[in-house]
Amino acid sequence: MMLVEAKGLTIRRGSETQLAAVDFHIKAGEIVTVLGPNGSGKSTLMRALLGILPPSSGEVRRAPGLVIGYVPQKLAVDHNLPMTVRRFLSLPKRVSDAEAFAALSRTGVDSAFAQRQMSALSGGQLQRVLLARALLAKPQLLVLDEATQGLDQPGEAAFYRLIAEIREETGAAVLMVSHDLHVVMAASDRVVCLNGHVCCEGTPRVVSNAPEYRALFGLGTQGALALYRHEHDHGHDHSHDQAPGLHLPATHHHGPGCNHGHAHNA
Repeated sequence: MMLVEAKGLTIRRGSETQLAAVDFHIKAGEIVTVLGPNGSGKSTLMRALLGILPPSSGEVRRAPGLVIGYVPQKLAVDHNLPMTVRRFLSLPKRVSDAEAFAALSRTGVDSAFAQRQMSALSGGQLQRVLLARALLAKPQLLVLDEATQGLDQPGEAAFYRLIAEIREETGAAVLMVSHDLHVVMAASDRVVCLNGHVCCEGTPRVVSNAPEYRALFGLGTQGALALYRHEHDHGHDHSHDQAPGLHLPATHHHGPGCNHGHAHNA
């Protein structure tokens, strides 16, 4: 079942093209990562897919009644405004203690944290609380926008293992937006490499060997798959000369840095 699909999606701001003719889709139960450097249009794509940003041209289709859970890049917590974890989980929709404690437990947060102030949480604890709130909606699609920013590599690996477990248990699709290379690649079923347009896409192993990917991120990217590998990354031909599983748009020249003479904002 297709949850979200974009065809020929172009986003312009004034004379600046932020996304050019992007085709994208995510199916039920799939983990897809949109990967690109800062300023590549990742957040612009995410906002367009969620319906926050209207296309300049092209189209975005979402499954009727699609329920989306969103985990933001970061959350500004006012230290002068008391806000317990339990109260936060009831915003904007009130939930029962049982629901709140179950969501915290599922994300590895002890229920004792329910009465802790949001401002007192570590980075890793905060991300898990944000994930718990997203799960309360019982989403069909879970969207994570740079959700592991500020975590160390072991923390990232643990977070992505948790995401994979949740996908297996709930069947929810997961869309991750990131510029990290070390863990996120192997935590995905499919990777879309973006730099204002789709440079390449396919399975993590195929994309990591693609010249278009290495033009963006450099040659020292082999370790991107080393720290975490989930069970869906198997049985692929990894040759990158138009490798099976690798999709390249035909309309772009991919030189060093994949630059095409136009600016991109994330």
